[in-house]
Amino acid sequence: MRLLLLACLRAQTGNATTAGRIQDHLEAVGHICSLKDAFGYENPSEIANLISAEKFEAALAIHLYKGGRLLQGSRIPFGIIFGGTDINEDIKHEEKHRVMGAVLEEARFAVAFTEKMKELAAAEWPDARSKIYIQTQGIMTTPSATFNWKKFLQNAGISQDTENVRLFLLICGLRRVKDPLYLVDVFSEWHRREPHIHLVIIGPAVDPQFTSEVNEKVNRAPGVHLLQEIPQDDLHAAVKRCFAVVNSSISEGMSAAILEEFVQLSKSLMNDPSLERKIVTKAKAYVKKHHSWECEREAYQNLVLKLQ
Repeated sequence: MRLLLLACLRAQTGNATTAGRIQDHLEAVGHICSLKDAFGYENPSEIANLISAEKFEAALAIHLYKGGRLLQGSRIPFGIIFGGTDINEDIKHEEKHRVMGAVLEEARFAVAFTEKMKELAAAEWPDARSKIYIQTQGIMTTPSATFNWKKFLQNAGISQDTENVRLFLLICGLRRVKDPLYLVDVFSEWHRREPHIHLVIIGPAVDPQFTSEVNEKVNRAPGVHLLQEIPQDDLHAAVKRCFAVVNSSISEGMSAAILEEFVQLSKSLMNDPSLERKIVTKAKAYVKKHHSWECEREAYQNLVLKLQ
């Protein structure tokens, strides 16, 4: 089939990564899957023209509102993949709620990443419960073999002995819903007491005004550093090398967090290597069981058959 996949494709973001992975899953079994940025279209009429011009036979959209609204009234069958802010945030707005309900009614199926996400959607639109499938995010990492850890630290403004650094990473696009400032004061105070502790916030400047606020705050917070996005392979290598990854998002639909970190718990992990090894072992087992890349591939390949 010729498939249209609509998603918000800001570079180096979770949506873009997820969309690219789904595209790869579908093309692996012979479908032609064209990835388009939902931000490039204003209304369903523009998408209808695109569908006609490129002869798409079916469509998928990530995010029930941002992507789904563009498929409303579509003459081709389509499926929806919940993003996170659609179910967690947009659902609170009357007009967006109305549009999303209409889109969900037309969709052949919808995908929720978690049981909680499905239940939230089903509570709002009970008639759609039977068409909502749960499929967790698949995880595949490809850390760069040429990644330079010392240079990465230098770029972040960390010049001390790299072997003694305990680095925490907060990876997110700089926008309010990700709340990267939540941990800044706590980490800065911790760094004052223990100078080898650092927090690096890394990601694209999605919201320019908020990015300025983050820059201003970080510049006044010793031990906290801000970096622009880097290639995914390098980011995976940085994750592999850092002590822990933290997530402070207010609303997170695509989180693969194993543990919600706080300073007290982080100190326990650093002071007890056996506890760290135990958590890492359990985390690897959890990811293998619940976030299998192969299972995700098979699931989307089967779901798209509902669009034939």
